[in-house]
Amino acid sequence: MHTAAVDMTAGKESRMIIRFALPLLAGNLLQQLYNLADTAIVGKQLGDDALAAVGATGSVTYLFYTLCLGLATGAGILIAQFFGAGAMQKMRSAVWNSALVTALFGLVISIVSVILTRPVLVLMHTDPDLIETSVQYMRITCGGTLAVAAYNWINAVMRALGDSKTPLLFLALSSLLNILLDLLFVMVLHFGAAGAAAATVAAQTVSALSCMIFAFRRMPQLHLSGADFRISGGMIGLTLRTGLPIAVQSGLIAVSMTALQRVTNQFGKTVMAAYTASMRVEQLIQQPFFSLNTALATFSGQNVGAGLPKRAENGLRAGLKISGTLALVLAAVFWCAGGLIIRCFISGETAVSIGYYALRLTSLCYIPLGSIHVIRGFLNGAGDTAYAMMNGMAEVICRIGGALLLTKVFGMDYRAIWYTTCLTWTVTGAVGWIRYRRGKWRNRAVVRKAEAV
Repeated sequence: MHTAAVDMTAGKESRMIIRFALPLLAGNLLQQLYNLADTAIVGKQLGDDALAAVGATGSVTYLFYTLCLGLATGAGILIAQFFGAGAMQKMRSAVWNSALVTALFGLVISIVSVILTRPVLVLMHTDPDLIETSVQYMRITCGGTLAVAAYNWINAVMRALGDSKTPLLFLALSSLLNILLDLLFVMVLHFGAAGAAAATVAAQTVSALSCMIFAFRRMPQLHLSGADFRISGGMIGLTLRTGLPIAVQSGLIAVSMTALQRVTNQFGKTVMAAYTASMRVEQLIQQPFFSLNTALATFSGQNVGAGLPKRAENGLRAGLKISGTLALVLAAVFWCAGGLIIRCFISGETAVSIGYYALRLTSLCYIPLGSIHVIRGFLNGAGDTAYAMMNGMAEVICRIGGALLLTKVFGMDYRAIWYTTCLTWTVTGAVGWIRYRRGKWRNRAVVRKAEAV
């Protein structure tokens, strides 16, 4: 039995995007069970201090993970454009050479992140009472970055070929395994926060290996032969040129999140616990937008590669309508039930009150948040990866500058954390819209049909 690729250059745009995005959403929600399981089990079984210690590592771990994710996303864009252009031999070369780049990059990031764990956490003013637990948790999770890189790469490859369903099956298995191992390591064997970290790494490794084995056996487009395994300096260069700007963007966003975490740490354990809980919920509700981002990247990549820019734009308009509707629904949910949701992760009344306030405030900016993801996915898929770094810089300036302005100049209390988030989403969304309207993406395709075949 073979798994078929999906050609996205024909058919109704909105229906195709939704059909492609739904398995992505299911997969992203399952992936968030990694974080949710860690948060709920650690918070309820080990207490708010342990949860704060885990949360203190979140933005730094995100930095290392997203560098790998950015590179994988770039590889997927390249493969999608070759596929849309009908250049199958070059597509297979891109698959092999991007695999080599991703493996080396993931290995280096794994080593560097483990070495830098303690210095970075000290630099972030992590509470001295929490730092040993934070170091232990972060070293284990960052040590598994290679597995994260491998998983993101094979997902990017399959999604570039229009298959968003197969990765979901393996992610479901991985999510179940992660929860079971969480319960075993934390509640039965009493390994503490380190047990939750080990459970996540083990589950990610299983997901990456099983998905790769299945894809290369069952997907005809990935049946590589002798010539396909040739190392190509040109293809490696093209992979880096496409992926590095997105990796840098991801890194810049993570740096800005790390800076905001540093500001959060200065307000003490209660605010740290509330921030951790609100961030876990925020990561969950962003998954529909992340799914649209990936769907738009694949859709625009295939259509731009096939020489159909107008159809790619129609897909963008459909994506913006979908994201706007989702934003309004999610905002209504958090205004009505935000307090109940926050209580799933933390117990202290003060922390719950702060977390509920945070959810209500940030939900007011879900429309610009959705537009960020949709436009970013469209432009990346079209090959305008230079914008990715501009997008990252906008987030860095807003998060760092906004936090400093509100806390140091205006003397605002912990509320500055979430006002900064709202400012960042609004400004970054506007930057993306301006970039799209200027139309530079029309001339940024990495692959053109006439040149690729």
